[in-house]
Amino acid sequence: MAAFDPWDPAFVADPYPAYAELRARGRVHHYEPTGQWLVPHHADVSALLRDRRLGRTYLHRFTHEEFGRTPPPPEHEPFHTLNDHGMLDLEPPDHTRIRRLVSKAFTPRTVERLVPYVRGLADELVSGLVAAGGGDLLTDVAEPLPVAVIAEMLGIPEADRAALRPWSADICGMYELNPSEETARRAVRASVEFSEYLRELIAARREKPGEDLISGLIAAHDEGDRLTEQEMISTCVLLLNAGHEATVNATVNGWWALLRHPAQLAALRADHSLVPTAVEELLRYDTPLQLFERWVLEDIEIDGTVIPRGAELALLFGSANHDPAVFTDPGRLDLTRADNPHISFSAGIHYCIGAPLARIELAASMTALLEKAPALALAAEPERKPNFVIRGPAGLPVSL
Repeated sequence: MAAFDPWDPAFVADPYPAYAELRARGRVHHYEPTGQWLVPHHADVSALLRDRRLGRTYLHRFTHEEFGRTPPPPEHEPFHTLNDHGMLDLEPPDHTRIRRLVSKAFTPRTVERLVPYVRGLADELVSGLVAAGGGDLLTDVAEPLPVAVIAEMLGIPEADRAALRPWSADICGMYELNPSEETARRAVRASVEFSEYLRELIAARREKPGEDLISGLIAAHDEGDRLTEQEMISTCVLLLNAGHEATVNATVNGWWALLRHPAQLAALRADHSLVPTAVEELLRYDTPLQLFERWVLEDIEIDGTVIPRGAELALLFGSANHDPAVFTDPGRLDLTRADNPHISFSAGIHYCIGAPLARIELAASMTALLEKAPALALAAEPERKPNFVIRGPAGLPVSL
């Protein structure tokens, strides 16, 4: 029997057989090592993402003690202050207020205006990879593209961008299951450094506004649509982390899958009009964010099992995206798959605000690689990162 074990390298390499086992055994399972309830079916995950009896936080309604949870250690406070004031970990009305402000930067018209910049940057990065005769697809193309785009939107000067990815990686370590004390220390240090950097940048933009999102948030604040400075800092960090982590991993997971499925890759190379459905299928086939957590704010029932208030659900996106009740032959990579209701961008009020931009970035890098590197091949077997929640290889060495 394939066992669900997020710390087992064999499971991390291929969790999908274990998900099939979980789905076969029922709709909800208590998982002792993390104290969470695992939810593996697409219908349940999709419904629970929209269920207002659940929350990304409980602190808008309960103290830690009232909710039966132990408060985080005081030394982790800088990470939690940063994390807990971003809209991903807030519930209405604070979530509604912040999302309304930020969504102005992600209107279809604004995102559409970014298309030439994204395509130009993707072409430039891929040309560099080609000129070098190959390299690491992760560090040469997948990472710099979305980091540059979100940094450009926020108005972070080019000279300062090198620090963004390391800060982000250290902070995101805390989203894994049962993170170690060393992971927490790195996340706290990155939270302090990133926050201090943004506090200075916000002060500079107050003095001299630009056309960027930080200047826009300051202007909205001055007009009465209030964001605290902490909310502004947390929002910028969230946009950077969420704005590139998933895209980076979707790019490398996607190309790794394509290079292991030569017939599908050949079909894509022969017909670039498949790019839009290929992007959706690759997001489904090897999901960059495997699990999303929700707190149970009021008792709920799943298939006769009562999940009590104070419990935590682990909604298994990777399993939901391979549920045969929704996807025909889910273990097969099919770039022409038309009916593809994957939930890689979540659902409900926390649906990914940057999903349209992520799709543009993924399509731009894929098209540039198909056009400029038509003989792209694996140069060596990639090494997988040990992370389970945020899924991807440590690098993708390619030759031309």
